[in-house]
Amino acid sequence: MTTRRQLLLLTIVCFLVGIRTSNAQENDMPASSAAIKSGVDPDSVLMSREECLQLALSESPTVKIADMEVKRVNYAKRETIGNLLPQIGFSLAYQRSIELQTIRMNFGGESQKLKMGSDNSWNTGFSLSLPIIAPTLWKAISISDTQIAQNLEAARSSRLELINQVNKAYYSLMLAIASRDVIKENYDIAKFNADIYKKQFQQGTASEYDVLRSEVQVKNIEPSLLDADIAVKQCQLQLNVLMGIDSDFNIYPTTSMEDMEKDMYAVQLQNRSLSDNSSLRSLGLQQKMAKQNVDMKKFDWLPTLGASFNISWMSLSNGPMFKDLDFSPYSSVGLQLSVPIFSGGTKFYALRQAQVQEKELELQRENLINSLNMQVDLALDNIGKQVKQIDSSKEGMRQARKAHEIMQKSFQIGAASYLELRDSELANTSAQLSYLQAIYNYLVSASELDLLLGRDNSLK
Repeated sequence: MTTRRQLLLLTIVCFLVGIRTSNAQENDMPASSAAIKSGVDPDSVLMSREECLQLALSESPTVKIADMEVKRVNYAKRETIGNLLPQIGFSLAYQRSIELQTIRMNFGGESQKLKMGSDNSWNTGFSLSLPIIAPTLWKAISISDTQIAQNLEAARSSRLELINQVNKAYYSLMLAIASRDVIKENYDIAKFNADIYKKQFQQGTASEYDVLRSEVQVKNIEPSLLDADIAVKQCQLQLNVLMGIDSDFNIYPTTSMEDMEKDMYAVQLQNRSLSDNSSLRSLGLQQKMAKQNVDMKKFDWLPTLGASFNISWMSLSNGPMFKDLDFSPYSSVGLQLSVPIFSGGTKFYALRQAQVQEKELELQRENLINSLNMQVDLALDNIGKQVKQIDSSKEGMRQARKAHEIMQKSFQIGAASYLELRDSELANTSAQLSYLQAIYNYLVSASELDLLLGRDNSLK
């Protein structure tokens, strides 16, 4: 990445951070409760999912390549149109004779040799040709229009795929941060219990074994906490790659998984129309192009008519190259009619190939529609199950947290053993992680469904 490009990206990110900071200061409240809970350092960048999408769509090489393909096909269309315009050319030719041609002729019974030609021959002029009736070229222009539409759809498909990837990377980052918070909370509780055992040991109410066991438990959680930090960093790097920015930026979300759970039920799941599916639209354009190709093959049997005009000047001289130049003009105009009669069956079999390809695309479309309908049914069914899973996990998390609070108080007064307390801690941690995973699964499934149905709200 060039220095100029890095400065531009840095300016964009700083602008986004400035907006986020100013809004937080105006509201006299933190920009993100999730960020504060996770202990975000001041050098990190808080960005919403929409801001990440905007930056990714503007900087992604894949999207830029798709846009360039649209330009390329547009130029190809202009090239085809140019074949219908007059073609004007200029030519200049010079020829120097090394040895003139010799002929023998009889004059009065005597054979004589004569040299024919000139030492220097100049020929220059202009030529113009114009197609008047060209059915194949006319049809090629309409095919170019379809090709442009197909490339536009390919560019849209690239954007939809990028949006899905950014969404999943952003949700993965949210899940990693939330999971790290849960593990950090479990780590803090383990340290708190270890401190209680130390105090009880100092007072003689706990054994050294209990102290060692609680401290070992703290050490056992530390690798999980380190793995959680690594997972957060990996998700940040993945998001940076998709947005096309340097890995030095530590992106943090501006919302939490719990906040997403409050708003995610607003996702519209009733509309399951496949009309915006990118694969189906692309196949429809391929069918249209195949039909146009069949028509163009039929046009190969039609006659073509073209006009031409030529004007030239010629000069013949002997001696030096530029001596005695005397150009004489010559011009002509004409029409050329070409009528195909027989070509060995090549046009016939080319038409048959195009017709077979058109039938193949019709069958592919039917198969694709059946496959997409099945995928949508499965996606909606999975989302429905994930909604129930979220409700179940949320209730299980509430019960596990309440049970852990009761067990923690019982442990502090000596009414519960450490083993019972540890079981409640593990149950509470597992319930929280299951709840977060259920939300993540729903969000990812909803994003995949948007990609499947071709919803492009983010593009708008």
